[in-house]
Amino acid sequence: MSRTTSRPRVGPLAGHAGRAPVLSVDELLDDQGTRIIVCCGSGGVGKTTTSAALALRAAERGRRVVVLTIDPARRLAQSMGIEELDNTPRPVAGVEGGGSLDAMMLDMKRTFDEVVESQATPEKAQQILGNPFYVALSSSFAGTQEYMAMEKLGQIRRQAQQDGSYDLIVVDTPPSRSALDFLDAPERLSRFLDGRFIKLLLAPAKGPAKLMTAGVGLVTNALTRVIGAQVLRDMQTFVAAFDTLFGGFRQRAQQTFTLLQDDETAFLVVAAPEPDALREAAYFVERLSEDRMPLSGLVVNRAGPSTRDDLSADEAMAAAARLESRNGSGLTSGLLRLHADRVRLVERERQLRSRFAAAHPDVPTAVVPALAGDVHDLTGLRRIGELLASG
Repeated sequence: MSRTTSRPRVGPLAGHAGRAPVLSVDELLDDQGTRIIVCCGSGGVGKTTTSAALALRAAERGRRVVVLTIDPARRLAQSMGIEELDNTPRPVAGVEGGGSLDAMMLDMKRTFDEVVESQATPEKAQQILGNPFYVALSSSFAGTQEYMAMEKLGQIRRQAQQDGSYDLIVVDTPPSRSALDFLDAPERLSRFLDGRFIKLLLAPAKGPAKLMTAGVGLVTNALTRVIGAQVLRDMQTFVAAFDTLFGGFRQRAQQTFTLLQDDETAFLVVAAPEPDALREAAYFVERLSEDRMPLSGLVVNRAGPSTRDDLSADEAMAAAARLESRNGSGLTSGLLRLHADRVRLVERERQLRSRFAAAHPDVPTAVVPALAGDVHDLTGLRRIGELLASG
């Protein structure tokens, strides 16, 4: 099921001069045509909390939701009252309203194993799963986590279509140096599998040894001296056994990539009110546009507290200085200086958001103020959801 329109959801403040349109979170969550919400952004901007809060709010508004996190800090499990998350969806207790909420955490290696088991015969699957090179690849190869996140998303979506278990999937993308890794992972893995090195390792397995060229023999001998004969044999055995699965991997990756482009998917870019995070967010917005991915809006987390506009930072500092010249430092002058610091912080953040809005005037935005403490339970997640919905 696809949405009838891919236009962003905007709230009542859309179109005001000098201000970004407001993201209507509840409209997004209530739209039955929205089947997948992908929260993405640079590391440390609150993607996990945002994902969990959105999932909880959607469930308490009647949706059947599963949230998939790839956050190694396991904060999601703690905030949802679950002792441990793994590759199996687990129900979250205490959800109010008519919906339901399950949560799960990506097990990268287990997901890779499941793909191998589904694509290969039992005999070949055991040969691959027990290969030392495969164990290393499935556990630590650069890009494997991002690729397996997309694979798990595809698995959940196919299962939900079959049994109707979920009508909304919320994805917390992997923490990484670049927020674009999630989109680039399938192509990067395909390049690795198609690379010259892999073709070189396949050469002995694709024909009689006597047909190997002298160049291949020389390179193989050199590799043997560098990494050892046993490691090279493990790699060749793995590649030969895995070769028949390459096409299946590419096909599944393309299917998931196509799913991300569908109107039933909504991307939310999450950022902090900081220059680097907003630059990354701008880059991601542009990339989503290039790849024709459906962007629904920007979430700016941990914004500075609102302040009274009738006392500027300069006025507060001047008043503090006058008090201190008469009576020395005191509580009132300290509060005035604190007010001045907050006003300057809020103004700085407002300027950063204004620059983003000027460059991307059609991106709806929700601004979530910083809370006094960490979110560690459903009550905290509900509060974040309320703030998200209020824009």
